[in-house]
Amino acid sequence: MTSSDYLNDIKEIKNLMNKSSRFISLSGLSGIMAGIYALIGAWFARQEIGKVYGLKRGTAYVSSNEITIKLLAIAAIVIILAVVTGIILTQRKARKNGEQIFDKTAIKLLINFLIPLATGGILALIILQKGFIGLIAPITLIFYGLACVNASKFTLGHVKFLGFANIILGLVATQYVGYGLYFWAIGFGVFHIIYGGLMYVLVERTTK
Repeated sequence: MTSSDYLNDIKEIKNLMNKSSRFISLSGLSGIMAGIYALIGAWFARQEIGKVYGLKRGTAYVSSNEITIKLLAIAAIVIILAVVTGIILTQRKARKNGEQIFDKTAIKLLINFLIPLATGGILALIILQKGFIGLIAPITLIFYGLACVNASKFTLGHVKFLGFANIILGLVATQYVGYGLYFWAIGFGVFHIIYGGLMYVLVERTTK
C-alpha cells in the first residue's frame, strides 16, 4: 500500500468514529436562515414596541398585554421557521452523509441542547409574565449559549464557540437593560449568519 492509501484509510476510520459518536450533519445554511429569521423578527418586534414606547430609547418594561402577546407571537414564528428550516436542511445533509437524523447520537444531542434551552425559556416567560423584559434577551442569550456548549460534545466541536460568544454577549447585555432587543438581534441574528456562513464555506464545501 502507498502512503496515500494509508492516509485515505486513516481518514475513513476517522469519519466512521465521528459518525458513531457525533452528529455531524448540522447544516450551515440552516444557521444562516435562522439568523435571517431572527433579524426580521427583531425588526418587527422593535416596530411593535416603538408604537407604544417610541423608537428613540431602550425599553426595560412592557405593561401592555397586547404587545406582550404580539412579541410572543413574533418569537414563536421565528422559532418555528428556524426549526422547520433546520430540520429540512439537516435531513437533506444527513441523507448525503448516510446518517439517520434521529439516531442515538442525535437524540443525545437534542436532550443536551434542550435541557438548558428549556430552562432559560421558562425563566424568560416568567419574567415576561411580570412585565419586565429588560433581562429577557440576556437570559435567552446566556442559556442558548449554554445549550450550544452542552450539546457540542455530540456534534461539531466548534458549535461551542457560538455558545461562548452568546454567553459573553448575554452577560454584556445585562449592563444595558432596555436595549436587549439589539443584543438579541446580534446574538441570534448576526452570530448565526456568521457561524453558518463559516461552517458552510470551511466545512461543508470542502467535504463535498
